[in-house]
Amino acid sequence: MTVILIVFQSTSGKNNEIIGNVKDLADIEIVTALGKVRGTYLTSQAGRNFYAFRGIRYAQPPIGFLRFKAPVAVEQWFDIFDATKDGPMCPQDGTTTDDMSEDCLRLNIYTPDLPRSDSVNEEIKKPVIVFLHPGGFYSLSGQSKNFAGPHYFMDRNVVLVTLNYRLGSLGFLSTGTLDSIGNFGLKDQVMALKWLKLHISRFGGDPGSITLLGYGAGAMAISLHMISPMSKGLFHKVILMSGSATAQWEIPKHQLHLARKHGALMNCTDHNTMELVNCLKKKDATEIASKQNELFEFGKYNPFLVWKPVIEPDLGQERFLDDDPIKLYQRGRFMRIPIIAGVTDKEFVGPAIAILQNETLRREMDEKFDDLAPICFLYERHTPRSNLISKRIRKKYLGGGLLHPERSLEGLSQLYADSLIGFGVHRFVRLTARLTRVFYYQFSYTGRFSHLYYPEDKPYGAVHHDDLMYLFTQPSITSMFADDDPEYRMMQKMTRMWANFAYKGDPNKNNDEYLRAMRWRPFNYRAEPYLRIGKDLQMAEFLHPDRFELWKDLFPLNWLPPRRGIIGFG
Repeated sequence: MTVILIVFQSTSGKNNEIIGNVKDLADIEIVTALGKVRGTYLTSQAGRNFYAFRGIRYAQPPIGFLRFKAPVAVEQWFDIFDATKDGPMCPQDGTTTDDMSEDCLRLNIYTPDLPRSDSVNEEIKKPVIVFLHPGGFYSLSGQSKNFAGPHYFMDRNVVLVTLNYRLGSLGFLSTGTLDSIGNFGLKDQVMALKWLKLHISRFGGDPGSITLLGYGAGAMAISLHMISPMSKGLFHKVILMSGSATAQWEIPKHQLHLARKHGALMNCTDHNTMELVNCLKKKDATEIASKQNELFEFGKYNPFLVWKPVIEPDLGQERFLDDDPIKLYQRGRFMRIPIIAGVTDKEFVGPAIAILQNETLRREMDEKFDDLAPICFLYERHTPRSNLISKRIRKKYLGGGLLHPERSLEGLSQLYADSLIGFGVHRFVRLTARLTRVFYYQFSYTGRFSHLYYPEDKPYGAVHHDDLMYLFTQPSITSMFADDDPEYRMMQKMTRMWANFAYKGDPNKNNDEYLRAMRWRPFNYRAEPYLRIGKDLQMAEFLHPDRFELWKDLFPLNWLPPRRGIIGFG
């Protein structure tokens, strides 16, 4: 039974920020198995009140001895837990310290309704959408005030959860030994899902209907949760937006070289892994996070993935990842659950502009393309094969001659898009569609706002993160869309499709006024259909076939012996 207590507090006026308004001068408390939690009221886009419980700890703070360790379950509390505002984001470079802390393993829960002990509908629970934020495993957060405002989804009658997980070296330092095995940020996500399985019903959510929604690194994480022995049974549907761990880049068994490099930046130069990790445990978390940019090798963000998930050796610990992801998908060893997966039309234009508009970087890439391409586009380095790959992709995407600030932009941005996002998602769709239903999409709608304006103040197109604007409020980009904004209809379409999927594993709904003209067909190998999400919702076939055929040819899947009749293809 859930007990709800209304607690009146002296608040002054209304908070007019986009994160919502406190209503009726009242906060709300509920009783959970861990203790009392105080939340507050916010207002949805349509003006409906909903409940917000933010900054709830789902694991003990990973500090001191617990740094570079798997998360530890949170203990009961005896005071009322104040969940009326966002908790701190996890340590990362370029963020103010007053909004950042290692005590960051927090989650936010938003719900239109709370169960009542006297209600005949107490057992009717809402589907839950759990958002895993992007940021390359080294930046951003699940905070409502910056990147993941809940106001649109709260008009869709679902429960929404956003969360933080450890980032950068603090979340992924991997020495190949028990001193720092790695994958801590991913194990944080597992701990959060276990917390939700136990407690989300107290907030009106159905623990038997959880949809993971991930973007970028969050989507890559989902593709790993689907094969992780630690994640089985913790979710039931997935939405992967612009990311998957089934691309051409290798999943290593450790990144000791990177651990030593970061250690040297922190004056921890011992080559013994125990001494190295113990030295890093004594350092300030903010200082550790501040060295992230010094781990990049070319320009500001290359390679885009610095710290990667790792295949953990069996050293007696519970392993998040125990084999190569592509091999596991080839063998059919993944959760056979409904899937939405897709990309944006323009994806990674930003890195291309940064290189082409910088004469020094542009000249260096021209002169050292064979060496720099593997860093930027994530494949093996300094081998005859890597040189061949570099030459073929340069010819395909950039043609002959020198790089040009304008003429080379489309080709270089497509190269970034396909290498970092597109090919991995395409391969994921092809690997999973053999055994489960997959809805494939390309988002191409361009509104007035964007995460990238080029040239000057004009959106370049639907770039990486732009589709998130129509699922979450993002105050740094735009105010909440109003009914008379041209972007309003796209917000309605996106949230309705995603919510429909969370309810029944199918984004279609024929009697919905915004979706009745759409019939999103699942992926098949005959025509490779996908939904083009532009001004209208239209089915198309064979997304970038010539581009993806090149990547399939350059990075073929090795044939594996069939297991229960399953073989792999890419």
